[in-house]
Amino acid sequence: MKLLIARPMTAAVEARARAEFDTEIRTSTAPMTEAEMLRALSEFDIVMPTLGDMFSAGVFAQVPEPRCRLLANFGVGYNHIDVAAARGAGVAVSNTPGAVTDATADIAMTLLLMTARRAGEGERLVRSGRWEGWHPTQMLGHHVTGKHVGIVGLGRIGQAIARRCHFGFGMQVSYVARSDKDVDFPATRMDSLAVLAGAVDFLVVAVPGGAETRHLIDAQVLAAMKPSGILVNIARGEVVDEAALIAALSEGQIAGAGLDVYEFEPKVPEALRAMEQVTLLPHLGTATEEVRTGMGHMAMDNVAAFVAGRDLPNPVA
Repeated sequence: MKLLIARPMTAAVEARARAEFDTEIRTSTAPMTEAEMLRALSEFDIVMPTLGDMFSAGVFAQVPEPRCRLLANFGVGYNHIDVAAARGAGVAVSNTPGAVTDATADIAMTLLLMTARRAGEGERLVRSGRWEGWHPTQMLGHHVTGKHVGIVGLGRIGQAIARRCHFGFGMQVSYVARSDKDVDFPATRMDSLAVLAGAVDFLVVAVPGGAETRHLIDAQVLAAMKPSGILVNIARGEVVDEAALIAALSEGQIAGAGLDVYEFEPKVPEALRAMEQVTLLPHLGTATEEVRTGMGHMAMDNVAAFVAGRDLPNPVA
């Protein structure tokens, strides 16, 4: 069977793919164009898409009888794939849950700490040569230990973040989710997102992307936050209304934000880039050699199961 991998992978994943399957690997690191996706559906049995490869209903409509029978998505999030359209075309979809949990939670803590303690601003100061030395009121930030964190979405990643906050920093944990969660640390489920936003010092977004969560963090939620509150987003960029966030930061409604994802990624508004109270990372959530290799192997396990006629280990549809 012919396999197309949408972007370059780690050496270990590429070696396995070439050893086990008739594999083509795109050399570009950019998302697939529509023409490339149409070719992928028409000429390959299995495609391993990545974030930004927009397999929409419109794309599937142009290939009513695709040769492709599986989209083995590289990543836990799959909102770039119209799952219903894939199912209608007879194309299964799988993803890579679990492999990304700890790395993404680590980045959430990186953003929380960097923003609270003004670490990015401080590093820029040192690099610029303008630092004049220590003094008692130099770059006073926000204390983290013992504070109140709110987690929006207490799934695998949300729980991993909350666990780090509670056990590592003695933080009080509250959350909103569709149901109560049975966890190994104290956590209070709040009645609404607005109530959560108003109660906490740090609001961390850890929900899946997609139509249901688009602009979940809007002007009303931001207005409910404390003026000292800090927003952290490691979910999907479109979960936060970026224009509303810029307004809230500009007007001092909230103290800061730590972002690893953006609404119109990779475009980041100049207004955000100019703000010292905002920490900006280039979607580093899972960017370690071990994790990206683990994700690749998990995607390849789905490919191997499909080829062997076994149940997919991680089916989405």
